[in-house]
Amino acid sequence: MFTSDMNPARDAGGVTTAGMVMVPVQFTWPHGGRSVFLTGTFNRWAQLLPMSQLEGSPDVFQAVCAVPHGCHEYKFLVDGEWRHDERLPHKNGEYGIVNTFDAVPIPTEIPQHRISAVTINQAMPRISEEDVQASRHRISVYLAAHTAYELLPESGKVIALDVDLPVKQAFHILSEQGIPMAPLWDFSKGKFVGVLSASDFILILRELGNHGSNLTEEELETHTISAWKDGKAYMNRQIDELGRPVPRPLIYAEPCDNLKDVALKILQNGVAVVPVIHSSSEDGSFPQLLHLASLCGILKCICRYFKNISGSLPLLQLPIYAIPLGTWVPRIGESSSRPFAMLRPNAPLSSALNMLVQAQVSSIPIVDDNDSLLDIYCRR
Repeated sequence: MFTSDMNPARDAGGVTTAGMVMVPVQFTWPHGGRSVFLTGTFNRWAQLLPMSQLEGSPDVFQAVCAVPHGCHEYKFLVDGEWRHDERLPHKNGEYGIVNTFDAVPIPTEIPQHRISAVTINQAMPRISEEDVQASRHRISVYLAAHTAYELLPESGKVIALDVDLPVKQAFHILSEQGIPMAPLWDFSKGKFVGVLSASDFILILRELGNHGSNLTEEELETHTISAWKDGKAYMNRQIDELGRPVPRPLIYAEPCDNLKDVALKILQNGVAVVPVIHSSSEDGSFPQLLHLASLCGILKCICRYFKNISGSLPLLQLPIYAIPLGTWVPRIGESSSRPFAMLRPNAPLSSALNMLVQAQVSSIPIVDDNDSLLDIYCRR
């Protein structure tokens, strides 16, 4: 794959990564082509790394690879021809004109609890506080001007479960249909009264594993969803003055509700989805279930709208670790104000279930003794 003047065997013994801290680096080729590959001193010029075309930008190719700290050279192989990016730092090297970069530590102004890596071969984008506020304002205006109706797909199905179904049968239905949750319909009341989700399944498994629990596996055959919801209300001490269970009221949205209100309902109530329910009568009778709104669906709408005008949102130009998004762990050995939830592969299932509930996370990284990622255990 290499030309005669680029012999990888010649450098094979010149670099070793033993004991080095590897840095994730993103490389970009923005000048088009049909097939683009990358190589450099970081892999001893011994391997051609394929670069992927950026969605929505046919001329842009990107690749991420781990490199050791220090100065590096690299080149691109574009449609069989060796190229370098003239816009980036470059010099005459052993293999002709090559691009160069330095892998340097993270700037001190980046909070350590937000990243455990190092900056890549390009300058950290910087935006002003005014640009941040402008981005937030534009997103807020968009959400306020668009409704939950726009979340509805062109075609699809929404499955609801009757509260009188046995719990075991209900979870079989969720598994067979490949869905993590379903709204609950109470025929006697003629309305939707709640949602059965993976969290309920996790809590039931925990109860089955609790030796002091009154719930047995045999009872799941006849134990109805309604009975489980009442039992869950007792567990959470949601009872009235007479000691009767008071299940949590259903949080829902109407098709005309704006996306900002829908997002606030999800965030403020700590729920994963909000059913979108329409009723043509004033008293709310004969409700129609249209969709299950989620933050993921709202985010997709935002991305579609701003896809071709991303420049109007300077906030999106920041790397993911520069904004408080997601859960980050500091470098190994450093303390953290929020422990990072992770498990070893030999951890019992009960530990995973307890962590999903107690840490209030949707997934748990499974790591080896070196804290390298092996798999992910999630609610779905």
